Amino acid sequence: MCGILAIFSPDGQAIQAQSVHSLRELAYRQSGKQRHRGPDDTGVLVIPEQGVALVHERLAVIGVETGHQPLQSRDGNISLIANGEIYNYVELARQIGKRLPGYQPKSDSNVIIELYEEHGAELLQHIRGMFSFVLYDRRRRQLVVARDPLGIIPLYTGHDAAGNIWFASEMKCLTGICQQLRIFPPGHVAAGTVEQLQQLQPVRYYKPSWRRVIPTRQVQLQELRAQLELAVRTHLQCDVPFGALLSGGVDSSLIAAIAARIMRERNAGHKLRTFSVGMHGSPDFEHARLVAQHIGSQHEEIAFSVEDCLDGVRDLIYHLESYDVATVRCSLPMFYLARHVKSTGIKMILSGEGADEIFGGYLYFHKAPNYEQFHEEMVTRCEQLHVSDILRANKVTMSKGLELRVPFLDTSLVDHVMSIRPQDKIPGPLNEYSGQRKWRMEKFVLRQAFAGDYLPDAVLWRQKEQFSDGVGYALIDALPEFAARHVSDAQLLAGQERFPINPPKTKEAFYYRCIFEEQFPGEAAANTVEKWAPRLDWGCPEDPSGRAQTAHDQAYGKC
Repeated sequence: MCGILAIFSPDGQAIQAQSVHSLRELAYRQSGKQRHRGPDDTGVLVIPEQGVALVHERLAVIGVETGHQPLQSRDGNISLIANGEIYNYVELARQIGKRLPGYQPKSDSNVIIELYEEHGAELLQHIRGMFSFVLYDRRRRQLVVARDPLGIIPLYTGHDAAGNIWFASEMKCLTGICQQLRIFPPGHVAAGTVEQLQQLQPVRYYKPSWRRVIPTRQVQLQELRAQLELAVRTHLQCDVPFGALLSGGVDSSLIAAIAARIMRERNAGHKLRTFSVGMHGSPDFEHARLVAQHIGSQHEEIAFSVEDCLDGVRDLIYHLESYDVATVRCSLPMFYLARHVKSTGIKMILSGEGADEIFGGYLYFHKAPNYEQFHEEMVTRCEQLHVSDILRANKVTMSKGLELRVPFLDTSLVDHVMSIRPQDKIPGPLNEYSGQRKWRMEKFVLRQAFAGDYLPDAVLWRQKEQFSDGVGYALIDALPEFAARHVSDAQLLAGQERFPINPPKTKEAFYYRCIFEEQFPGEAAANTVEKWAPRLDWGCPEDPSGRAQTAHDQAYGKC
């Protein structure tokens, strides 16, 4: 995983120098704002006569010695900057080798060039992974820009005052330069010639049936289990030390347990490194220890105080590029954890993000009134991942140069799980797994698929905890109090006038919004943020904390 930045003139002609800076200097300087994403190497390619600049900030994880970017085709005509991992690149390289004898990709991303030569923009039907990339064909004066199906890897685009088109992994590279900026949508591709740049619009290439149709296929537990095991296996391609985040919840615990088994197949003495974060006495620590002992991992606990997290709020919002309350809350412990993990020499970490979206695991899903609305809400959550949980997971870890991989969001697994009928997945009294309607807990089919010796029952059947709750309830209790010391009643009352886009309704939300506005001023930046909240029309409270939901064992008012 890395950081990319690209600049294209609107007419394919040379870009005039801005002030004293050449195009190369401008591109290098702006990409420097995301250099934390690629601490190992910076690569720059400028084609001045065509008004093109490509910059790549590299975190070397696969092809460490050979994968310098921008990558070039054999004739030097095609240039590529890519961010992410192509998980089926070994299989693709074998196929390409039949056409090009002796072919050896320099890295996993290299196969994109050869696929483009053979398939054009249709290459996206062949790759599987997490990615965003910009490819430029100087002979045809054509570009292809694309983002993975669920938006695991971030990508922004904008136009500057001269009409030049920009792309970057992080918004901070564009603010102050681009008056117009927006998120490049997940599952989309923009392809065309430079003459078409002004009219070039992203087109959806990822079109699963579950986005439009309520599925009817019953769950098959053995198949579900095999699909998740395969997803984890593909995510273990790595040439550097790696580990797994272990919160003690079922999602991260399953990923760690599967990874530990696979690695012991390769080396019987292998000990997976696992990491937990929380306050002293947090619910997560206790359950993570059980898992670590069960799977035989080399486990570390990183403890923090409320003050440790509060110190980092401003820095976090700068890296997160969001003011959403739920996203900020969940990011604070991970922000603290990522720095420690990177200091141990780990460069890649596995995590359990995505399970709640595809299995309907959030506690507010207990309020779903019927199967249709339950499935539609899962679709909505999947389509908003790139502005909530996955935005958090990617940007927070990459702020420390740490790659995070999310096997639950493997495209094949997502398509499989989202094609299971909602009757099998819905939590609460409407669940009809195996033809029997009765109350079942959230993510029941996932848990049942791994019943046995994968995890201790105390973890396998542990109730869902929001990450920000599980690390210690005191943190979530402290954040509104902390914000209230910085925001007066009068300021909050005037919040709608000051912030007409997504106006804050609490002092905590107002506080985060003020910090965001200082760092990313303007309506364009504010419009890139979406609010994460439970379904109010289902009778759910607006507070994003899991403890705000009545299904929580320790919900507000129960303890």
